[in-house]
Amino acid sequence: MNKEFIFFSKKVYKCNKCARLVNFRNKITLKKRKSYLDQVYWGKPISGFGDLNGKIIIIGLAPAAHGATRTGRVFTGDKSADFLFNCLFKSGLSNQPNSDHIKDGLKLKNTFITLALRCVPPEDKPTKEELKNCSVFFKKELNMLKNKKVIVALGKIAFDACIKFYKENYGLTGSYKFGHGSKYNINGLTIFGCYHPSPRNVNTKRINATKMTHLFKKAKKLI
Repeated sequence: MNKEFIFFSKKVYKCNKCARLVNFRNKITLKKRKSYLDQVYWGKPISGFGDLNGKIIIIGLAPAAHGATRTGRVFTGDKSADFLFNCLFKSGLSNQPNSDHIKDGLKLKNTFITLALRCVPPEDKPTKEELKNCSVFFKKELNMLKNKKVIVALGKIAFDACIKFYKENYGLTGSYKFGHGSKYNINGLTIFGCYHPSPRNVNTKRINATKMTHLFKKAKKLI
C-alpha cells in the first residue's frame, strides 16, 4: 500500500477533535448491538478504501454505527454496504457483491470509496463544525487520488462537501444543486449526485438497484 496513504490513515485513526463524535463513537463501541456482542468493534475514525490509482471516487456521508465503526472499513458489514456492493459488482467495479469484513477478499476495480465525515454522527446528522474539522482529511485524501476522473457523491451532505472542496481549493463559483443523477463538469472531472443507499431510501424506493447500477455504469463509461 502507498506509504503516504498509510501515514495519512494513521493520523485519521488518532483523531479525537470532535468531542460529540468521539463520545458517540465510544458509546457505540462499548455498548454494541446484541447481534455483535462477541465482536471487538473498531471504534476509531475511518479512512478510505480501494484503488488509490482509481479513476472513480465514491463519497459517502460517514461510517455506519454498526457497519464501518464495527468492522473498520467504509461501507462494510451493514445493509447500506450490501446494497452498494451489489450495485458495484453488477457495474463491474468490484470483484464480489458483498462487503462483510476486512478479510473477505473484497477488491475494488478502478474505484476508491471515502467519506465526508470520519466518525459516525448521532442520527446521521453532523454539525457544520464537525464537517469543517473533517474537511482537512477530506482535502488531503482527495488530493492523493491523482487519477480521479469521476466522483459519485452519495447523498446531499457528501455532494455539498465535494462542491465546497472545489470552491475552497480550486476557485469554483456558482450554485450546484444535488439530485439523483445530477451531473456537473468541474475542474476537469465529472461529479454525479446519487441518492444514498440507506435502508430508508431503499425501503421507500427512493433508490433501487437499477437506478444506482445505471448511474455507476454511466460513470464507468466516462473513464
